Amino acid sequence: MAIICVASLIYLILTWMIKDRYYQLMFSIVPIWALVGVAWNIFSGYSGLLSFGHAAFFGLGAYTVALLMMFFNISPWFGLVASGFVGALSGVLIGWPTFRLRGHYFALAMLAFPLALLYIFDWLGFQEVTLPMKREEPLLYMQFEDQRLYIVVAMAMLISALLINLALAKSRFGMALLAIKQNEAAAMASGINPLPWKFAAIAISGAFTALAGGLYGVVLLIVTPAAVFGMLSSAQALIVTLFGGIGTIAGPVIGALVLIPLGEILHAELGDKLPGIQGVVFGAAIITVVLAAPEGIWPWLLSKFKKASTDELPPLGLNTDSFVRNSVPAPTTGKVLMRVSDVTVRFGGLYALKDVNFDVMEGEILGIIGPNGAGKTTLFNMLNGFVTPVSGQKILIDQDITQFKTYDICRAGIGRTFQIVRPFKQMSVLDNVVIATFFAQSNTDKAYAMAQDAIELVGLGSRLNTVVAGLTTVELRLMELARALAPAPRLLLLDEILAGLGSSETEHVLKVIELIRQTGVTIAIIEHTMHAMVRLADRMIVLDHGQVCAQGLPQEVTNNPLVIEAYLGKRWSARAQH
Repeated sequence: MAIICVASLIYLILTWMIKDRYYQLMFSIVPIWALVGVAWNIFSGYSGLLSFGHAAFFGLGAYTVALLMMFFNISPWFGLVASGFVGALSGVLIGWPTFRLRGHYFALAMLAFPLALLYIFDWLGFQEVTLPMKREEPLLYMQFEDQRLYIVVAMAMLISALLINLALAKSRFGMALLAIKQNEAAAMASGINPLPWKFAAIAISGAFTALAGGLYGVVLLIVTPAAVFGMLSSAQALIVTLFGGIGTIAGPVIGALVLIPLGEILHAELGDKLPGIQGVVFGAAIITVVLAAPEGIWPWLLSKFKKASTDELPPLGLNTDSFVRNSVPAPTTGKVLMRVSDVTVRFGGLYALKDVNFDVMEGEILGIIGPNGAGKTTLFNMLNGFVTPVSGQKILIDQDITQFKTYDICRAGIGRTFQIVRPFKQMSVLDNVVIATFFAQSNTDKAYAMAQDAIELVGLGSRLNTVVAGLTTVELRLMELARALAPAPRLLLLDEILAGLGSSETEHVLKVIELIRQTGVTIAIIEHTMHAMVRLADRMIVLDHGQVCAQGLPQEVTNNPLVIEAYLGKRWSARAQH
């Protein structure tokens, strides 16, 4: 916060000494475009949804202020407030259809909105709206004789946006958006419903962009569709942020401070000889960033001045004693926790699961085995809501959750790890895990306490503040296990959690799983390491071609001729008997 205030004060002092009116105008536009970059960053930088359409909000803000003043004689001070509401509302309306799209389809859909609005305002006859001159009450209508006062107003708006952005980045809002950006499936499995967060982000972003557009219209005293809805306006929002650094607080400001004056000066000096020189500047900026600093100038500078750490992480200290089942009886109750009845999952004409029936008992470790392609991961995807069955039911503690979304199933008490680990790579271990507690605990301090307890339980206490991109395979597995465990689920789904681990690492994870079971959590686990499964599971289910072909105690299942033929093979049976 102090850095923002000091930097803003320096900018105001330096620009206040400028006497040339053209340069005063130019330096009043710089914070306006910095504000647009900050607004774009709040949405696209944190959510990962690339927007080419922020000119829609910018133009609506400009026209809101201009038309209110022209037709209703409303002061721009009130017009700016109205433009913020218009920007937020248009963000929600635009997001409603476009959030159904992904990737470049979303980006292209966003681009359509400002282009459509450009032609609509042309057709309505607003090709050139000039703000009326108010010589009697110029201050009331923001018509300052001293151009530098616009710089003060623009900087006040920019500082407010930066402080809000700073608060959002450290809040649940910012963490949830970053989680959605880095891995939406993992975020949903952690109880996050992406849609409300995206709507909130685009509404806030649209409001700030519209405010910037409204002030832009006041400063220039004229609004045209091409100037506010055109391609250059959409491009500038993206480019100043991309140049400075997407997902950073300072990035959009640095981008605007470098590119806007450079483009304006070259346009003033060479515009008659080289039309479109501003576009050349922005294009060159993109090429430079992509080649030299893909993450942006600000992160690149930080990496150059930041002292590289040569300290290696201390060893994790895994307990490598041989795993032995705890002699304390498992806390089973004999009650059914989840009942799966006649579940069928079909992809086109292919049956991934067909008429699957089984119960999960409270307190047990249920092992699920089967050959590759048997439908095991599809079964887990169905249990936690990534796949909806075409028929059948899944009942969790007398509640039908068949049609529940993934985040609702997590909130109902089912945690999940993935066959391929899905971390939030740019976050620390603690932040990765605490995200899963937010829906279960409104008190932030208690949420962090829950996360730390889960991390300690799996043996990652020494890695709390380590960014997960630097973790080993076993540490990633344990982190994801802690994330699934943190909100205290009733049922834990572990999808090949031992995959890729060495023998000592496997022993440690097995101990952790048994320790979790002793706390009263029911576990269903998919695993190909049969010797570990036999030692771990209380009961086993065998899937083959999407159907349950056997279930029972581990010894019964592994001696079943159908299971041996379909999955284990005669060699395994002979080795097991010895």
